[in-house]
Amino acid sequence: MNTTIKHFRSAALGLVAAAAACGALAQDAYPCKVVKLVSPYPPGGTTDILARLLAPGLAKELATTVIVDNKGGASSNIGTEFVSAAPPDGCTLLLGNNTGIVINRNLYKLRLDPVKSLTPVVEVASVPLVLYVNAAESAKTVDQLSAAIKAAPGKYSFASGGSGSPQHLMGEMLKLEMKVDMTHIPYRGQGPALQDVISGQVPVAFETTTAIASQLSGGGRIRALATTGSARSKNLPNVPTMKELGYDNFVVENWYGIFAPAKTPAALTERLNRDLVKVLKSPEVSKSLADMGSRDVAGSAEQFNQFIAKELPYWESLVKRSGAKVD
Repeated sequence: MNTTIKHFRSAALGLVAAAAACGALAQDAYPCKVVKLVSPYPPGGTTDILARLLAPGLAKELATTVIVDNKGGASSNIGTEFVSAAPPDGCTLLLGNNTGIVINRNLYKLRLDPVKSLTPVVEVASVPLVLYVNAAESAKTVDQLSAAIKAAPGKYSFASGGSGSPQHLMGEMLKLEMKVDMTHIPYRGQGPALQDVISGQVPVAFETTTAIASQLSGGGRIRALATTGSARSKNLPNVPTMKELGYDNFVVENWYGIFAPAKTPAALTERLNRDLVKVLKSPEVSKSLADMGSRDVAGSAEQFNQFIAKELPYWESLVKRSGAKVD
């Protein structure tokens, strides 16, 4: 091999090494100085809590700043639309839930369909709901509640944190399954709804295990009758599931996930998924999620996309069958 060829090969190898190094640097450097993680609800709710739980770990993995931006209102539609319309550059993300992604499209005239205008990145959490009543109610079981409602036509109402929420639609499902009539009382958030059930203004409601566990553990002002998970909640092991009680259609959980605007490059989506899964699997975050009553649901972006596809017909059918409206 002559000297010229040797020098050429050496130079070529050097260029390959330099290109590899540049590629590694490009992969490590996230393209945004600041990532805005939008929570489409006011501060203090489950979505906001999850966003603030994930933000520090995500900032560390991306080596950039991550801020939580609360854009509440219109049953999460304002914040969801904001991210849907954002540039697909990985700098604006949504911590959405089933209300904003798969339910509201059946109830509201939306300018942007979240399913088409957002890209699923990773599922974050999934928690069952609890059917509960004010402690002054005589009903101590679901069957007793059904009998009490049937015995007092027009008396009973149920609270929710807003039209279109899973809590609202579970109340509509309860009416269908029990063949009873109840009036829906929507509130601006689950917190006010819970407080009015506690005070006795409204007798019945559904709430996530996350939000209600502390109220059930002390004071005796409300009583849990059943949960909507496929199995009993570890946080409420003595409370039966609706499925156990013969309500097979009542296997429902409130789920949450990270979304990016549609057309976000696949490489960015894959990186966000990889880094977020690492955050979700970290000891501190995974323990916090378990304490909130969530299952471990972190997986690939494609798995999350497939899950959403299965959710769409369930909620569309429930809205049609129940006749649920925006109150």
